[in-house]
Amino acid sequence: MERFEIKMPKLGESITEGTIIQWNVKPGDRVKEDDVLFEVSTAKVSAEIPSPVEGTIVEILFQEGAVVPVGVVVAIVDLAGENIVTEIHTDNEARERESEKNEEDEVIPVTDTPVLNENREERWYSPVVLRLAAEAGLPQEELASIPGTGYEGRLSKKDIERYIGQKNKKEMPVAGVSHKTVEVSSEQVQQKKTEQKISSPVVETVSGHEDGVEIREMDYVRRLIADHMVLSKKTSPHVTTIVEADVTNLVRWRERVKDDFFRREGVRLTFMAPIVEATAKALVDFPMVNASVNGYQILLKKHVNVGVAVAMDNGNLIVPVIKNANQLNVKGLALAVDSLATKARSNRLSPDDIQGGTFTITNFGTFKNIIGTPIINQPEVAILGVGHIEKKPAVLETPDGDVIAIRHKMYLSLSYDHRIIDGSLGGAFVRRIADYLENWKE
Repeated sequence: MERFEIKMPKLGESITEGTIIQWNVKPGDRVKEDDVLFEVSTAKVSAEIPSPVEGTIVEILFQEGAVVPVGVVVAIVDLAGENIVTEIHTDNEARERESEKNEEDEVIPVTDTPVLNENREERWYSPVVLRLAAEAGLPQEELASIPGTGYEGRLSKKDIERYIGQKNKKEMPVAGVSHKTVEVSSEQVQQKKTEQKISSPVVETVSGHEDGVEIREMDYVRRLIADHMVLSKKTSPHVTTIVEADVTNLVRWRERVKDDFFRREGVRLTFMAPIVEATAKALVDFPMVNASVNGYQILLKKHVNVGVAVAMDNGNLIVPVIKNANQLNVKGLALAVDSLATKARSNRLSPDDIQGGTFTITNFGTFKNIIGTPIINQPEVAILGVGHIEKKPAVLETPDGDVIAIRHKMYLSLSYDHRIIDGSLGGAFVRRIADYLENWKE
């Protein structure tokens, strides 16, 4: 019997695991190539995973709701089609419980100098780990020092529970220090609690019977987005700079060509296509913005891959990526933007559609917002916010003197990582985008 292993795919940069939301097949089912096997959700995307082969499902190794590391086998397909079926493994939890039992008496050494994860900026924590850390009042520095036993050193629920349990003991063994009991006064306890509240996120428990309060749990994707946004603010010192662009030439050009473009290409010509083109050109002009940070290293990206944030019908957000955007013209960019947005809203994005981004654009102008301060999409180092285009009176210089005219204006706001981008670079970059749009001559 020739078998093929279905593995958990990598659905984005820095993604190390995915959660199986739903299986569309069961052991014994016959599948064809490209039939959807299961739906997986990660910090960046929810995606349907198709079968790369034709055959019979022999074995499903993880149940719905399981969190599976990237590259781990989740199912086995018999290519010959023999009807040999193995039910879903149910002993995984038993083995985990046995492993936890064997490790219950292990001591986590605490030293004066904690051992930090070498890739601390890239370390990812699951929602349950962040919740337990917040409840225990662990600051980010302490959380980063806890050794993990999960995939690629990831901190698991078991790791943090064991750490918190040992930390709460009255006698805690310290490397090189003899055991001793420390008496703590009630005033010291209260002071410690106050410090923990200041240094850690506040998790408030609300009674469901409290008048005027509706409790609504975040869905899985929203929780991951929340964690990703908090991580970004903790990782990058954010600075935002804003310019106002006179896009009258661009507006007039679009009005002139949009109907013919729709008849010819079958898609609407939005302002996003020229905005992406101007941004891609500016990224070529300023390569330091098309980068990421690894410790004290600056990683300059050779490809200009622009992500465009798309608002979903369920209120969540996803960022499909236009690869090599600097090599596409307005027509190619318009088709790419329309295709990716349609696939995103119908939950048909492939893993490749959301990987490899080097810069992100978010368009809050769609909602008639004029200015915003967006949060950087890690591990990128900058993000462009596009405001609503509106008519304004403006002073124009003419050979006959200054005149007041009605012009189309918009704000562009750039949030950038101050670790590698200073004000002069950030300001020059966003000004260059505005210059390209103001001098539009397509």
